[in-house]
Amino acid sequence: MNCKLVVFVPAGALDEVCGALFEAGAGRIGEYERCSWYTEGTGTFLGGEGTQPTIGERGVEERVTECRLETVYPAERHEEVVAALRRAHPYEEPAFDVYALL
Repeated sequence: MNCKLVVFVPAGALDEVCGALFEAGAGRIGEYERCSWYTEGTGTFLGGEGTQPTIGERGVEERVTECRLETVYPAERHEEVVAALRRAHPYEEPAFDVYALL
């Protein structure tokens, strides 16, 4: 079974995060590698008292150009893919979803 990962990444970090995900085994469809889809949008957040935001400052609502990045990976690579995402993503708490593909 495959999974789909959807993650929101600051535009400037897209290549680094993609590279880490691909190295961990994501992005393969048949004989193709490094497969993904992304589009730009605006993410918002307000860092609480215990945060150290990568962009902006705590207590101030931020609006950031982000990319919604989607890619697939084999379910057995889940731990490696999520660990790679967390290492490469610049945010303290990256927002992401994982969907099982039937």
